[in-house]
Amino acid sequence: MNDSSNKRTYNHGFIKQARKQQVQIDWLRTKFETAEKSEFTNDSKEEISAQSKALLDG
Repeated sequence: MNDSSNKRTYNHGFIKQARKQQVQIDWLRTKFETAEKSEFTNDSKEEISAQSKALLDG
């Protein structure tokens, strides 16, 4: 692989990782906004955290 190809591969991986993180951030924001509006959520912090981690792994 040449240097240009290595940079493209690196950048693609970086962008993919950033998109995954943004999905998680958006999901958490929605979850917390919904909980704030209803003044509660049935999900524990641990459940929200586990769901968030599963979203990142998925």
